[in-house]
Amino acid sequence: MSTECLFCLASKESVVRSMIWILWPAFFAAAIVEFAFFAVADPQQLYWMGEPVKFSTSATYSLGFLFFWMICTGSSVLTYLLLPPRIRAALEVKPAMPEIEESALH
Repeated sequence: MSTECLFCLASKESVVRSMIWILWPAFFAAAIVEFAFFAVADPQQLYWMGEPVKFSTSATYSLGFLFFWMICTGSSVLTYLLLPPRIRAALEVKPAMPEIEESALH
């Protein structure tokens, strides 16, 4: 499967599942990176292109998190694209839900 047509042959459900496989680990990684970055950097003392950042503290935290999430998502996409095709195909298969016996519900 070519990288330009990554999701064109997949069902909507498998595309959503693949996006979850990409975005969820990136979310956690971005949170860890943001905590580490802002533990040592004060949002009010940051500079962007030689000018001080003029956003509020919470806006700086939010934009920082979105930036880190974007970077981590790029890493997750590259990891997904580098997976062997057989593993990528296995990730797209919907797992079977176990049957619950009627007697277990009462």
